[in-house]
Amino acid sequence: MEGKVKDPNRDKVVLDKPLTMSLAPHIRSCDTTRRLMLDVIIAMVPAIIGSVYFYGLQALVLILTSVASAVVAEALIQKLFKKDIQIGDLSAVVTGILLAFNLPANAPWWIAVFGSAFAIIIVKEFFGGIGSNFMNPALAARAALVASWPSIMATYINPDGITSATPLAVMKGGAGVESLPSLTRMFIGDIGGSLGETSALLLLIGAAYLLIRQVINWRIPVFYIGTTAIMLLLLGVSGDLIIYQILGGGLILGAFFMATDYSTTPITPLGKIVFAIGCGVLTALIRVKGGMPEGVSYSILLMNIMTPIIERFTRPRVFGGAK
Repeated sequence: MEGKVKDPNRDKVVLDKPLTMSLAPHIRSCDTTRRLMLDVIIAMVPAIIGSVYFYGLQALVLILTSVASAVVAEALIQKLFKKDIQIGDLSAVVTGILLAFNLPANAPWWIAVFGSAFAIIIVKEFFGGIGSNFMNPALAARAALVASWPSIMATYINPDGITSATPLAVMKGGAGVESLPSLTRMFIGDIGGSLGETSALLLLIGAAYLLIRQVINWRIPVFYIGTTAIMLLLLGVSGDLIIYQILGGGLILGAFFMATDYSTTPITPLGKIVFAIGCGVLTALIRVKGGMPEGVSYSILLMNIMTPIIERFTRPRVFGGAK
């Protein structure tokens, strides 16, 4: 709403300084988008270091390429659209890192360039920029890459540089615990997989930082991981494989770093729980009944689309409102 004053020289209303009007309660906060994005970047530093340790300089090249491409793409498209260039809010940096975390360590550099450009231009800026995108840009870009270059996106190497099946792929083939890496290796991240999803330990360190800083809410990751475990049991997965299902793949990365995205998930407490349960159910169904060993990305994307409906049915009652 804009404030209006009478011009003494004319018999009409003219616009004065714009005023922002909203209903109570009014909450003041020193948090900014840049501060929140910086916290997320700090939380991802342990996983970045771990990916470079396990996979070498190729991992660092992919991460830097992905981040640089995201930042450049955002600056160029905002310049083209004659908008203020907002790369200083660091949201493009976060998108670039998350996309790199979803890439195989042996992926070519141009995959990161294409994925970052797709995430920023198509998924983010075409829908209005930060806060207006309806699905997670990094995950949407990953889905586009899988659809376009499935062989590249499905070929993983282990820390020794040898092409190997991921633990989820091994379990998908019907193998038991004896064919899987030890739980210690699974927890540390000494296994094959995408750059940022393999080390549960390093991801949980970053997740703890985000929780302590109150950047994310505990409801989504806790209900997401818990629902996935319960659904896997109900779908017939052996109990001794559940911990491998949790530690393997992108469940921890997705639950703490992507399913908690502000723009694409519900804002109500009940809505967060419903969203997380939906993600867990879909992840388990895709892993067990689907043709792919992993289902985190598609589960979150599908629930992103459901967010407006979830928010509609989980709105809190207006204080003092009539029935």
